[in-house]
Amino acid sequence: MTEADLVRTAVSAVTDPELRRPIGDLDMVRDISVDGAHAQVGIVLTIVGCPAAARIEADVRQAAASVPGITDVDVEVGVMTPAERKALTEKLRDGRPARHMPFGPDSLTRVILVSSGKGGVGKSTVTANLAVALADQGLSVGLVDADVHGFSIPGLLGIPAGTQPTRIDDLMLPPVAHGVKTISIGMFLRDGESVVAWRGPMLHRTVSQFLTDVFFGDLDVLLIDMPPGTGDIAISIGQLLPHAEVLVVTTPQTAASDVAIRSGLVARQTGQQVIGVVENMAAYTLPDGTVLDLFGSGGGAAVADALSEPDEVVPLLASIPLSPALRQSGDAGAPLVSGTATDAAATAIHDLARALTRRGRGLSGRSLPMTVGGPRKEE
Repeated sequence: MTEADLVRTAVSAVTDPELRRPIGDLDMVRDISVDGAHAQVGIVLTIVGCPAAARIEADVRQAAASVPGITDVDVEVGVMTPAERKALTEKLRDGRPARHMPFGPDSLTRVILVSSGKGGVGKSTVTANLAVALADQGLSVGLVDADVHGFSIPGLLGIPAGTQPTRIDDLMLPPVAHGVKTISIGMFLRDGESVVAWRGPMLHRTVSQFLTDVFFGDLDVLLIDMPPGTGDIAISIGQLLPHAEVLVVTTPQTAASDVAIRSGLVARQTGQQVIGVVENMAAYTLPDGTVLDLFGSGGGAAVADALSEPDEVVPLLASIPLSPALRQSGDAGAPLVSGTATDAAATAIHDLARALTRRGRGLSGRSLPMTVGGPRKEE
């Protein structure tokens, strides 16, 4: 193997940070030559102004310089031709037609909807932290912010304002934050816009595009942060993903738990499976040991009992204590579970992620393990 071959091997292993695949597999490596200790490396990016350009170039330079004997590297960066981009998108789709929804019943990607009966119960905070906790386990995680009117996922994950998906022809590459591939309507608003005032047809179209036009790649789990209640989006997702699982979030108080039951019942009417209940803002233990039930107690268990059936018990999977640190981390865009915090709320969310992983996806009453890095469609 020549020195140029060694450099090509090293450079080809560099991962595109958006597509999460080696650039050699994506046909992004071009001519490579070596003259003594100097390497000349040619690569092409998917589009002009690729937001990952600087990182890819730096990683390519570092990879080439890692080859023994190479001390000087020049990287020539170009852009794919339309024909090359078309070939790339066809490769990424893996034979599927354009605007195909890859999360159907034959997919091994586990789809979990996080729902609530009413707003203000911390559903989005739970969803964002749960996504990061699952990613910390080594799972490939996607997150769709389907709460179009009340989107908050970008802020909770610290995705900077103005961040948009990268477009490769008719594919959109979702930004990645804390290891989670994320899409939200908040990424498409123009400067100065902060409100989405849409009705049913537009909401349905938006959710459909999130599921078809956004390229998530191979996922172990796709979380969908649902809007509160049982409105248009809940009905649309029920039609698009009737096989999805549902996690119901409530607070302990009766005013929230009574309404949360309805979201689980509506999901079940579309064929979706309610896999568990999460009680948020539960009892908070003060430094002196006093337990403060600010929002009452028992609501999560009541929802789980109400949604259980004779042949299918719906468990209370987590009781997350009221936590100032959880609120503060959400405001800062730094999910509490992503650090080394020993806060009780972070522990509870990590335990929830592990419980979901152990449970796997329920099919016909069976409990299956969640795969890590495996194939995503039935062979």
